[in-house]
Amino acid sequence: MAAARRAIAKPVAESVRIAVGGVEVARARFTCEAATGLVTFVAAPPPGALITAGFAFDVPVRFDTDELTVNLEAFAAGEIPKVPLIEILP
Repeated sequence: MAAARRAIAKPVAESVRIAVGGVEVARARFTCEAATGLVTFVAAPPPGALITAGFAFDVPVRFDTDELTVNLEAFAAGEIPKVPLIEILP
């Protein structure tokens, strides 16, 4: 798989893990703004330190159509075979 870059704007705040120089930072030593992804440290890391992060993130999407096809042939069950979505880019 080829490397890719992607700006992440909505990390799930509770899932964010940060490391400085390969050592994980305690959750109490930073905050993460869920709406923007901005990480703020209580105390600044050393100059030139490698900072890495891992987290789950939300991807805002919208429906790509104004209607959905629903199959209700089975008793007490339904099926929606396709739900087209489009990512909402910032």
